[in-house]
Amino acid sequence: MIRFAVLGSGSSGNSAVVECGDLRLLIDAGLSAKQLELRLISLGVDPASLSGILLTHEHGDHVRGLRVFLRKFAVPVLATPKTALMVRESGIAHGDWRSFETGQSFTLGDTKIQSFAIQHDAVDPVGFVFSHQKRRFGLVSDAGFVTHSMRESLRDLHGLFIEANYDDGLLERDTKRPWSIKQRISSRHGHLSNKQVGDLLRDIAHPGFQQVVLGHLSSDCNQPQVALGHLRECLLGGGHGHVVLECAKQNEPTDWFEL
Repeated sequence: MIRFAVLGSGSSGNSAVVECGDLRLLIDAGLSAKQLELRLISLGVDPASLSGILLTHEHGDHVRGLRVFLRKFAVPVLATPKTALMVRESGIAHGDWRSFETGQSFTLGDTKIQSFAIQHDAVDPVGFVFSHQKRRFGLVSDAGFVTHSMRESLRDLHGLFIEANYDDGLLERDTKRPWSIKQRISSRHGHLSNKQVGDLLRDIAHPGFQQVVLGHLSSDCNQPQVALGHLRECLLGGGHGHVVLECAKQNEPTDWFEL
């Protein structure tokens, strides 16, 4: 069995936890170390029991709590060499760092983890697919658009956590952001829109696909009901109304999702 929960997701910080049998991994550490600890405990997870921390990329909203967390808990950190260099140069001189190359598949315990490249304005961003006992779970953090290799990596999943950062109409009508920021968000190295995620789900959904959790929703340029409504329509149109849709929140963890 694979189960996962999102500790928090949004522009202020991102982190999730994935369990595959005895393997327990934190994915990113963008919340404060205190919040990481408290939210893990609220889910019944002892932070000291983590098998490792996987990093998707080096942006602050994905690594903000890492330095303090590592001083308290001796947990290995796994990242690509370029991401590890950027994070360590930001002031994290301690910790047990281990590397994998982008696109590399590696095994932890009896779980296979496939990394794959994504497009974002980071040095070497990656997504992951976790395979354990014939179950497959995909995780995509920040990504500007859906590449062919990303789409192929995410086939035959049972569950997916993916960002749905903005709605095209809400972004266009937003008055808080200058045009240059809007252009960056919607660029090929920015973030995924509801439409892009909907197109992806329409393509990869299948009868065994169970659960989708959306993250990194913009508080100004997206709304849970808008994102969920669009994706539900996309899935229903493809005959996949059985897929359960949820939105992660910034300020509190989700429940566990089991696959």
